[in-house]
Amino acid sequence: MLRVGLTGGIGAGKSTVAAVLARAGATVIDADAIAREVVEPGTPGLAELAAEFGKSILSPDGTLDRPALAAVAFADESSRLRLNAILHPRIGARTQERIDAAPAGSIVVQDIPLLVEGSMGPLFHVVVVVDADEDTRVSRLVGSRGLDESDARARIAAQATGEQRRAVADVWLDNSGPAGALDHAVEQLWEHRLVPFARNLAAGDTARPDPKAAVAANADGAAGAARRLAQRLRVVLGADAAEVESRGADAGVEATVRPAAGATADSMAARMPGAGLVRAGASRFRSADPGAAAMVDVVG
Repeated sequence: MLRVGLTGGIGAGKSTVAAVLARAGATVIDADAIAREVVEPGTPGLAELAAEFGKSILSPDGTLDRPALAAVAFADESSRLRLNAILHPRIGARTQERIDAAPAGSIVVQDIPLLVEGSMGPLFHVVVVVDADEDTRVSRLVGSRGLDESDARARIAAQATGEQRRAVADVWLDNSGPAGALDHAVEQLWEHRLVPFARNLAAGDTARPDPKAAVAANADGAAGAARRLAQRLRVVLGADAAEVESRGADAGVEATVRPAAGATADSMAARMPGAGLVRAGASRFRSADPGAAAMVDVVG
């Protein structure tokens, strides 16, 4: 299974990209939709919220009054933490149910507005960021969502910056143009990068670099790719990796992993696909991603 993290600031057009990927064949899991599901009428989540914050958070028809909840749940840090303790485990469990239900070999796209703010980038094989210039985003929010300009700009300012999103992006899609202008690039991303990547992971094959797979690649180049690979390796290997070093090279990214006591390349092999890598030798692993060449050696 290939896991793709999809994110972008409010008004950037992330949902439009998700729709194109869904039409192409991706299994799209919408974090916002799941967050609504777990607090629908009759759910344990809504009952626990009402018990914790009072029945004033309920509308007359029994549904969640979100502004009323926000008024009490974000009043202070303690209330916010109690809210998260109720919602996050339920959202996580429902998300995992959806992932587990996806057929083998699927390309699962998780649409997560706060992926960057939640430091979730290393959990995915590929992170796709949808961006647009601020004036375009404000215009969309005013025109399609009925926000006034000051509110729109305040909401944009409250989210991650473009630089923060750029740091986690493997793919950067500029959606500042008119409706439909980005569709071809998304379709090319699907055909030339995501589908071959998923196929290679399933078969245990290393990738053949394909220039077409570099569509909308992040402009931060090999240095950024090296940093993101190191982060993925640290997450995937956990305590088995005593040290991870990575660097940009002529042919992509080169990295070394020094195993902790008792860990070996053999014991790490089953987890390397989580970082997009497949075995290419006794202690060597290579990328299955045709858009991001990488070689990792387990040494020492």
